[in-house]
Order: sequence, then structure tokens, then C-alpha cells
Amino acid sequence: MADLAKLVEEISALTLIEAAELVKKLEEKLGVSAAAPVAMVSAAAPVAAEAEPEEEQTEFTVILKDFGPKKIEVIKVVRQITNLGLKEAKELVEGVPSKVLEAVSKEVAEDTKAKLEAVGAVVELK
Repeated sequence: MADLAKLVEEISALTLIEAAELVKKLEEKLGVSAAAPVAMVSAAAPVAAEAEPEEEQTEFTVILKDFGPKKIEVIKVVRQITNLGLKEAKELVEGVPSKVLEAVSKEVAEDTKAKLEAVGAVVELK
């Protein structure tokens, strides 16, 4: 039997990309899906839709909650996204939680979030 404590330590050291790849490989090997059951969500959705139509948010703020284990890579991505200098980008990253972008479209916000999460950062959209 595998040492579960050691296994937990090794898995928690993975990057997000490595963890996603591990999930895919386990799904293939075990013939299962890690996706949440949709039946319960879709059953509750009509009730919520009937209650009151919500106005869709059009402007988003990208907030860096944690830079994760790869601070230098996160600084590089922040510099690309914001056109800040090295010092300013470093201060923004080290000053978490911090706003990376404000009042941007959903597409820009999601793209920014994906780029930052790809290098190990924790990001929130508001």
C-alpha cells in the first residue's frame, strides 16, 4: 500500500497544469470523470431563472490573491498584461491581494486570469 501522507505531499507540490494533467490521466486510467454532476445544477437553474433575471456584469476587476510558487513568472506575466516596469510589477505582485486590471471586459478578464493561473497564481474576478 502506498504511503498516503507522502502521496498527499507530492500532489500538493504540483503546479495547476501538472495537477490538471494528473486528473486527465487518472480519468483515462480509471474510466471515470472528475466533472461535477450536472443533473442537480440544471434542476435548480430553472427556479433561479424564473425568480428574477439578473443583469449580466460587463466590467470586471482582476485581483491577484496569491502569487504562488513562481513569483518571477507571475511578475513577467503582470508586466506583459499591464505594461508596468519591473519595479512596479514586482511591487504589485508582492502587495497581494492587488488589482491587476480594472473595468475590463469579460474576455480580457478571463484571458488574464488564465495566463496568471498558468504560472501558479491565485486570481479572482469581481
